[in-house]
Amino acid sequence: MSTHAVSAPPKVNIAWGPIIWMAFLHTGALLAFVPGFFTWSGLVICLVLHWLTGGIGICMTYHRLLTHSSFKVHPGWLKYVLTAIGCCASEGGPIGWVADHRKHHAYSDEPDDVHTPKVSFGWAHMFWWMTPDVTCDHTPEYYKRWAPDLYKDRGLRFIDNTHLVYPLALGASLYFAGQYYGGIGLSWVVWGFFARTVLVLHSTWLVNSATHVWGYRTHETRDDSRNLWWVAIVTYGEGWHNNHHAFQTSAAHGLDWWEIDTTYIAIKLMSYVGLASDVKVAKPEKNSARATTGVSASSISQATKQAIATPSDSISTTQNVTGSPTIESNTEMLTTSTTA
Repeated sequence: MSTHAVSAPPKVNIAWGPIIWMAFLHTGALLAFVPGFFTWSGLVICLVLHWLTGGIGICMTYHRLLTHSSFKVHPGWLKYVLTAIGCCASEGGPIGWVADHRKHHAYSDEPDDVHTPKVSFGWAHMFWWMTPDVTCDHTPEYYKRWAPDLYKDRGLRFIDNTHLVYPLALGASLYFAGQYYGGIGLSWVVWGFFARTVLVLHSTWLVNSATHVWGYRTHETRDDSRNLWWVAIVTYGEGWHNNHHAFQTSAAHGLDWWEIDTTYIAIKLMSYVGLASDVKVAKPEKNSARATTGVSASSISQATKQAIATPSDSISTTQNVTGSPTIESNTEMLTTSTTA
């Protein structure tokens, strides 16, 4: 009798911790449908914190500041405050978020993309992070490969390791503040913590899913990124995603007059009062297309370092046909403003 060795199927690790946390948030958000938990002040807090944690924390800080170095903030400690605000959106720690996003740009809509809708819309929207070892297991090696600049920052590493503390602290603060204000602490928690968090999550997740499926394409890119107006509304300008993939280090994603980008407006306002500088802005030439392609982690790091090292130059981030990003001087393509 002959025997045949049968290889075991590859093990798929389930991210039970994040899944349980997300289930907790979504279950709590259902309480917003209970009339007894509604207050107008709770709704206002929900909307304000949606902008603060989603618009400022994720879209501006996690994405345009930490991932793409589209601008700098002053004083230096402000970066850590803004990053902690981003943690309150419950999208994970900053280093893991940045590493995943840089890998997405390196292999956008290719097999190694962490969240391409070519797998399925649901996968791109939220299921991808439930099985992290498939695309993005958050190990020190993964961080060192995709976010070496952030991993070397002890302050960011501390925030990344303690990222769950910040949303919990915010939720507790909302309860006690609501009780002090008028005995409506539960309303503020339901609307300012649970409902707001779920709305931020699904708003920003639409960038991964919807803007790679629907919308218009202004620039030729080697992926399916698109500009989608209604996603831009709920994500404070992130929905102009085709523009972003064409000019990844640009602080402005809305590049035409109708493409309103409130995150960029916030960055410009910060620059007027000295809180931001070296704001990179794409100025595409009319009727020209810039192609982008997958790039390596090392080349992303090199391009980022070069962009940071030359803040006074007008630069453009493009990617050549071999897959390596290049930084080239082109005042028509990307300009850097060092002052207001």
